Amino acid sequence: MAIIDLTERTFAEILSSHAIVLVDFWAGWCGPCRMFAPTYAAAAEKHPDIAFGKVDTEVEQQLSAAAEISSIPTLMAFRDGILVFSQPGALPAAALEEVITTVRALDMDDVRARLAEQEEKIFR
Repeated sequence: MAIIDLTERTFAEILSSHAIVLVDFWAGWCGPCRMFAPTYAAAAEKHPDIAFGKVDTEVEQQLSAAAEISSIPTLMAFRDGILVFSQPGALPAAALEEVITTVRALDMDDVRARLAEQEEKIFR
């Protein structure tokens, strides 16, 4: 699957239409972002069942602010529309593969139960 350029308008649609979505928040002037790009593209080729998206933080400033991006590159992983991983910094290929493997292996019933517990504690 090709890497999808995500915008504020398309972000929610992509999250809702794919089981697993990885998102790379980047900027053209960012050296580590440019270094991570080939690793990310290779992973997208290797895992066609996963949606790989990119958000240009210079163009999509509101989306980047909503995602609370403070450092780039930042990689986020969503499963069933739920944020399950977020980390700034360019990952080496092996670390990116580990993230993908971990996200695939998540017990989403357990994830949802933990989120419900957290929300219950917050809103008591």
